[in-house]
Amino acid sequence: MNFYRQLMAVLMMASLLAAAGCASKTAPAEESAVPTPAPMATTDVTQQPAPLGVGSQPVQSGPVADHRAVAGLERIHFAYNQFTLDDQSRLTLEQNAIYMRNNPAVKLVIEGHCDDRGSDEYNLALGERRAAAAKNYLVSLGVAAERLSIISYGEEQPLVPAANEEGWAKNRRAEFKAVR
Repeated sequence: MNFYRQLMAVLMMASLLAAAGCASKTAPAEESAVPTPAPMATTDVTQQPAPLGVGSQPVQSGPVADHRAVAGLERIHFAYNQFTLDDQSRLTLEQNAIYMRNNPAVKLVIEGHCDDRGSDEYNLALGERRAAAAKNYLVSLGVAAERLSIISYGEEQPLVPAANEEGWAKNRRAEFKAVR
């Protein structure tokens, strides 16, 4: 029995070392202690999840088109390493849903963005979860899912090029762009 415990301990250590060696760039110390976000507890996205991108390739679902900011739709922001919607984000999305109901011809791409901490792969996945959380909430407010698609840019399109807490907070966001 002792042999099996030792074997399990060795296998666990090997898997931890293998997982730690897979990142292409190192995350800050506080982020490395934070687990990968769990699957969303909100309603499903109504489509199969988009595949994770590699490197600087965005993760996307839905039509690829010319994206343009829409007047009347506001971006939302997220806490560090989070994809859950806070009260302010919900209020903003409720206003965005009113706009969408009043403009039934508008279709949107919801872009998920991250700050530059963490690996490219991690940030692409987190950006996708942020965009999906916004989409799910809009759908729960009555916006037709087929009018919404998501894309993740991870850390590739910062709003602010600052490497400080204020800049990072502005870069952790979801943007709403019209699709032609």
